Amino acid sequence: MTDKASTASANPLFKSNDSWEVLLDNEGFVKTFLSDVLEAYIVQQRWYGGKSSRLKYIELAEYFKIQQHGEVYFGLILEVNFVEAFYQHYFLPIAFVTDENFGQKDRILPISIQNQKGYIIDAINLESFRKLVFERIATAEPKDTTKVQYHKSHLFENKTYESSRFMGLEQSNTSLVYNEKYVLKFFRRIFPNKNPDYEMSRFLSEKKEFKNTPAYLGSINLVDSENNNITIGLMQDMIPNEGDAWDYMLKKLHNVFSNLAYKKINIDTLPNTELYQRLTIEDIPPQIIDWAGLNLFNQVKTLAIRTAEMHIALGSEFEETAFTPAHYNGDYTVWLKNKMLYQFQNRLNVIENSLDKLDGLASTLAQEFLDKKNSIRKRFVNFDWTKLKGERIRVHGDYHLGQILVKDKDFYIIDFEGEPESTIRDRKVKQPPLKDVAGLFRSFHYAIYATIFNNQESYPSNQDNLFKAGEILYRYITGLFLGAYVTETQNENLNLGYNQERIFILKYCLLEKAVYELGYELNSRPKWAVIPLKGISNIINH
Repeated sequence: MTDKASTASANPLFKSNDSWEVLLDNEGFVKTFLSDVLEAYIVQQRWYGGKSSRLKYIELAEYFKIQQHGEVYFGLILEVNFVEAFYQHYFLPIAFVTDENFGQKDRILPISIQNQKGYIIDAINLESFRKLVFERIATAEPKDTTKVQYHKSHLFENKTYESSRFMGLEQSNTSLVYNEKYVLKFFRRIFPNKNPDYEMSRFLSEKKEFKNTPAYLGSINLVDSENNNITIGLMQDMIPNEGDAWDYMLKKLHNVFSNLAYKKINIDTLPNTELYQRLTIEDIPPQIIDWAGLNLFNQVKTLAIRTAEMHIALGSEFEETAFTPAHYNGDYTVWLKNKMLYQFQNRLNVIENSLDKLDGLASTLAQEFLDKKNSIRKRFVNFDWTKLKGERIRVHGDYHLGQILVKDKDFYIIDFEGEPESTIRDRKVKQPPLKDVAGLFRSFHYAIYATIFNNQESYPSNQDNLFKAGEILYRYITGLFLGAYVTETQNENLNLGYNQERIFILKYCLLEKAVYELGYELNSRPKWAVIPLKGISNIINH
């Protein structure tokens, strides 16, 4: 695509007598593009996930045209190879522009094409590209059998392009806002398979009409040379919101901890409860309600019900095999144990090398972790599928407060891509629904401790007492959540197994998640390692 508003003055690194439409067939261009300039460009992008590894070289795995009415852009699938002997694939759409005003921050290569000087840029920076993609989805045929397949949901009828902008604050993907009503997420890191976010969004919207997630509107998929179906983009409704549940919970919790002084609450006299005890709001003592506020618990209950409704929708399919519930079996158990033992050994090595970074409670808990390493390892190995009667389903997989939007005292669940460290195949493995519940419980735990760390100077109590109060609050929040969640799922016949089984699965998943978190905290912010370490301690001592 050429934008002819003015002529660029760059000194081109490459000159071509071929037209833009056939440029990718030029081996000389591809070599110059990949080896001389692209590496430097990619490593600076926020969506590039290989920053902790050493880049070896980049190959062009696949390219394809994104076009309409003679307007042509290229989509590139880049294979980034690392010295550590693994590779990643990334999606990069490119355009040729001759206007100095376009893509100033995202210029990749100065180039001359048929004596026209200009730049190769990331096409997402061009409104003309964004408009083209929108229109290709909006006018998509029901059955697209071409290499680049555009799909439009029945929920996306008679839409015309008005405007587009970057959503901002993106990490691994790039999201665009259209008409201030719709969001198109371009997946940057891609896999040779349909993205779980696309699969889950489409299933929940079109097949189950689940209302508490952004409605699926359309998608872009690529059929590559090996006949893999690769998800490039996902179009959804934009949910007007008041922010995510993480920020919402931090504000709520700050008020709760501020109440300790304001209401002159003696932490030592606060009534406690057992971990993993199913509670109703009526079960929560008046002293706790007075301290934390009824509204907090009502919101936790609402979130529990929405989580249950999501799992009920995901567990009620009996035709589409990718979503039909499955029982526990030997294959799943082998997969789980191998995954857990590898992760555990990795974290064990990290903590052994990080003891000098820790002090106070974190140091004590880290030593407990090392002292009880054989017991923890045994917990991961002690997974006897023959005793489990519940079912496995497709789950969110990376469920935490940051993946939930708040709107009008209700909650909307987003981002079904799954756990970032996992392979695309592992993300699609059917798991116990309680894995998501465990992820959210760990997020509650984090929110409590983050509130203490971020506001400690404004609370009169010392850190140990704040931790003590936080652990009491955590028990009531998770107990209430568990009570509402189990009641809701049982009413709709989602099979979580018997009570003892539910507790076993929940503790197993909580331990898995806390051990997973431990690696990140020890490497990135050792002060916060106390949070997963306390989570691990809670489990191994109860």
